Formats: sequence, C-alpha cells, structure tokens
Amino acid sequence: MNHTEQKIVFIDIDGTLVDDDGHVPESTANACRQARANGHLLFLCTGRSKAEIYDSIWDIGFDGLIGAGGGYVEIGDEVLYHKKVQPEDVRYMVDFFDQHNIAFYLESNSALYASAGLKPQLEQLIYGDIQNDPEARKRMEQKPHPFIAGLTYDEADLYKDDVNKVCFLDSALPFEQIREEFDGKFEVIQCTVPLFGPNSGELMIPGIHKAIAIADLLDHLQLSREQTIAIGDGMNDAEMLEYCAIGIAMADARPGLLEIADDITDTLEQDGLHKSFAKYGLIES
Repeated sequence: MNHTEQKIVFIDIDGTLVDDDGHVPESTANACRQARANGHLLFLCTGRSKAEIYDSIWDIGFDGLIGAGGGYVEIGDEVLYHKKVQPEDVRYMVDFFDQHNIAFYLESNSALYASAGLKPQLEQLIYGDIQNDPEARKRMEQKPHPFIAGLTYDEADLYKDDVNKVCFLDSALPFEQIREEFDGKFEVIQCTVPLFGPNSGELMIPGIHKAIAIADLLDHLQLSREQTIAIGDGMNDAEMLEYCAIGIAMADARPGLLEIADDITDTLEQDGLHKSFAKYGLIES
C-alpha cells in the first residue's frame, strides 16, 4: 500500500464500537482487525479516559488513543500530551455537585472516581430496580456491566490533581443552570451518554475537542488530513466528523450529528462500522 492509499481512521467508542452493555459486536471487531491487517491506522477517539479503555477493547488492536474528548493523545506507547483540570477547578466542581446532590465521577488516566451517590443511581439506570425486581437483580448478577465494575468507590478525597474531565448524571437541577455555573471555567456538554438522562453531561477543559487532537496527531505523524476517516454517534464527535476528510455518523446518532455527516451508516447492532469500512475500501465487503 502506498502512502496516499493508507487511511487513518478515528473511531468513537460508545454507540459506535461498543454497545450499551459494553460489548463489541464480532463484525465490528473483525472489521477493525482486517483494516489494520490491510495497512490502515486505527485510533480510538473517545470521550472516555484511559482508565475506561478496557482490555476487551485494546485486544482488538489499535494504533493509539485520543481520550478525554481530546485532552489526552497516545500513539503506541508514546504520550503526545495530557491536559489536566486545575486543582482549584476540581475542588470547585466537586463542592458544587455535592452541594446540589448531583451524582458524578471524575475521570483520570489512573482511575474513575465515583461520588458517594453514583453507584445506586447507575445500577437503577443499567439494571432496573435491583431491590424489588428479581429480574433486575438477575441481570446484574448474570451480566455485570464493565463500567460499574470499573469505577473506584468510597474514595475519601475527591480533590484529585490528575483529572481529565468530569461526567455528571441527571438531577433535578436543569442543565442550563449547570452550564451557567461553569461558564468560562469549563466546556459544558449536554447528555453525551443518553442513558444518563437529559440533564446529564460532562465538563471539559475549554479549547479541547477531538478535531484539535486529531490535527496535532497528524502533524506529529506527518500524515495528511486527506487520509482521514471519522466515525461516531454523539455531539462530542461533531468537530471530528467536520474536520476529517470523510465523516460518518451511525444511523442512531444525535440529530445534530446526522445533519453534518458526509455519510450515514447503519447502527452498531446492524453492523454499521463493518459496512462503512467495506464501503470505503478499508476491508473486503
């Protein structure tokens, strides 16, 4: 394969590579393996921090990671950069969410730190009423979700100094009020994980998004923007889809993303990633 034929593919994780149960469909994993075997470069490009990239994802095989929505860039074993929230901003944020009884978790590269009220709320969202519904309890016991298992609970001190970003769950507090509270301090993005509810969202360091990280990575590797393909489903993928030469949205992507995508493929469950890889010549159809 000559240099101009090689593609660099940037792949969102949740809803694009991994389903709500944390599972990667076999067709998706196979497409990624085949594309790399054919000489293309594949990078995870996700809102997740490194602590959330489980072995089941890495084992598929990727050339690197753009994590924390663009705040962390890793190529193989080399860290290109890692941007962190200032300690005083972490303190301000933790105090605000605790004061308003909003469940949240801090994302660092070493761990995901859960607030006191997070676990029961997550279990309710993912499994159902595990206290009163035997079916919900059975779901939890038979199919424990890797995300819940991967969080660090009962941490006495949440004033961490290595925070990439923060995700918060739905609460009685309107999203707009949270956005106003952190205006100027953080980029506040609504409902990046639909399961978490309409008033949920995440706080990011301003000036960070996936497209900036992609541009920095291409510059480092001395590769061309014309070689890029992006595939995603959420509004935190918008800049990435607009920046890359080909921007592909999953069929069940957020409406705003569907509007700006160059192409729309099927859902994850309908082998959307595999079909898009075949369509653009990364693998044999």
